Amino acid sequence: MTSRITTPQSRKWPDDFRRLVALCVLTVGLSEPVPSAFAAGMETAAVPAASDDQTAQPVGGGEEERASVVDGCRLGPRIVCPNLDLRHRNLRGLSLAGADLHGANLMRADLRKADLRGADLTGAILDGADLRTAFLQGARLSGARLRGANLEFARATGADFTGSDLTAANLEAIRADKINLSGASLEGANLQEAKMSLSNLSGANMDGAKLRFAIFQDALMTGCRACPTGW
Repeated sequence: MTSRITTPQSRKWPDDFRRLVALCVLTVGLSEPVPSAFAAGMETAAVPAASDDQTAQPVGGGEEERASVVDGCRLGPRIVCPNLDLRHRNLRGLSLAGADLHGANLMRADLRKADLRGADLTGAILDGADLRTAFLQGARLSGARLRGANLEFARATGADFTGSDLTAANLEAIRADKINLSGASLEGANLQEAKMSLSNLSGANMDGAKLRFAIFQDALMTGCRACPTGW
């Protein structure tokens, strides 16, 4: 006897029912083809779909999290981690606003676009550090060492670089109105197109510095060595 089962194509059948139909096909044998709805159901049942959980797992998150912890100090805004060793670290774009990192060693660290606004970096070592386009507004770097550091296009309005060593540093196109560079060494530094209106350069040393198109309007230059005149 031939039995024919018809079913709407749009209907979804339970897994148990599909298995029952498959069993009938094997044991009884149907003289007519199995309806397409059942055939499609049996094919999909044979190959389980990928689990949503497989695509929801984070990739590389743990590694990034570990990289943000140095010597037990989790890097971030307003941290208090003086004398931290951050040499050659990739800190690009990291927010360290208001952080206390005085005395830290940031030699050759990558600080491009890093947020260091209001940070305490007094006495820090930043020789060869990359600070291009970094945000240094109101940061304290008195006595810091930045020999050969790159501060091109950095923002340092109101920052304190009193007595800092910026020998051969690149400050091209820096925006640093009201910056305090009193007693700082800028020997051989590149200050082309720098904007330092109302800055304090008293007692600074600018021997061999490149000053083309730099702006020092209303800057204080008392006792400054090789500072430009006529401002």
